[in-house]
Amino acid sequence: MRIGQSTDIHQLVEGRKLILGGVEIEHTKGLLGHSDADALLHAVSEAILGALALGDLGHHFPDTDERWKGVSSLVILEKVCEMMEERGYHIGNVDSLVLIERPKMASHIEKMRKNIANALHTDVDNISVKATRGEKMGFVGREEGVLAQAVVLLEENH
Repeated sequence: MRIGQSTDIHQLVEGRKLILGGVEIEHTKGLLGHSDADALLHAVSEAILGALALGDLGHHFPDTDERWKGVSSLVILEKVCEMMEERGYHIGNVDSLVLIERPKMASHIEKMRKNIANALHTDVDNISVKATRGEKMGFVGREEGVLAQAVVLLEENH
């Protein structure tokens, strides 16, 4: 078994779509980044890379590479899944958390879980997505950005 963890933060800005867990969510602001800036999928992807001791997202998907400009982070997660499978591992489970003040995430969680499970070739029961607010404190509470965290357990194939 191997364990990885990661945190990803993106700024909320006008003129961008809000995409989290591969779900486009109606909101007045979206996340700033080179790709679609899906902080949740970035945290999950980087946690897997960490478990495999393969470095960070910036190493594999640099913001200087036009191939990744505007790309769906589901594509990035699928590429990371390929790296994981090539090394003989599969997902044991993923536990993730999104910190966002608004909008509420509850109605989107199940779709996020399904998107992550599909990209990682695992059962949705292996994927946990939780959300909480900043309670008006810090950059999350002031609605300046979103923070996502993920912990993954990889199991060796037999």
